Amino acid sequence: MLNVGRIEEGFVLDHIQAGMSLSIYEHLQLDKLDCTVAIIKNARSNKMEKKDILKVECDIDMLDLDVLGFLDHNITVNVIKNGEIVEKKELKLPRQIKNVIRCRNPRCITSIEQELPQIFVLADPVKEVYRCKYCEEKFDKRSL
Repeated sequence: MLNVGRIEEGFVLDHIQAGMSLSIYEHLQLDKLDCTVAIIKNARSNKMEKKDILKVECDIDMLDLDVLGFLDHNITVNVIKNGEIVEKKELKLPRQIKNVIRCRNPRCITSIEQELPQIFVLADPVKEVYRCKYCEEKFDKRSL
């Protein structure tokens, strides 16, 4: 049995879809933070069969909940203080995301004007469809 030590201050991202932890690590830019990160892949789970877990020992304010909600709003965010869970944050699909994904439409203004921010707006919350703010190009989350 693998034993990963507990953290004193930080957060634990639990119930990550198996195999997605590295993608989340990159999108949250955890490599740019000076903190301890433990990535647990393919852990056994009663709820999901297999899951990934990220343990991050740094302030919760360093975490962009909008990016995380966009990537997977079913992830459980446990806030840790003094080695104990003090809060569980619920994620939701953000109405808008900025500079997380790029528009793939070659005729979009963002292809020409490179300094424009890449903004996507939630068009259909039920189907989790996002569209480019400038050209309405649909983004397929399966391409993440």
